[in-house]
Amino acid sequence: MVRHNVFFWLDESLNEEDRTSFEGGLKALFEIDVVTNGNFGKSADTPERPVTQNSYDYALFLEFDDVEKHNAYQVHPEHSVFVENFSKWFKQVRVYDTEMAG
Repeated sequence: MVRHNVFFWLDESLNEEDRTSFEGGLKALFEIDVVTNGNFGKSADTPERPVTQNSYDYALFLEFDDVEKHNAYQVHPEHSVFVENFSKWFKQVRVYDTEMAG
């Protein structure tokens, strides 16, 4: 299994309606046929420690059965729609893909 972890820092000028739209876009990614499981959330208000990084606005977590399905997701038309619709709001994006053990 591959877990696709994406962290988004968004433009501060976004209003609640924009953020609701962004969340809808994240949820739409869960419906792509090669996605096994999906979830998203906002940065938790946990205590600051030297090892934590919680300055991001949203984190997206998608799971794929294998690397091939992950790769198919990357070129899927619905993924392209998400990027096209929302990338103008990205200040920064970081992706951490992990091949899960067991």
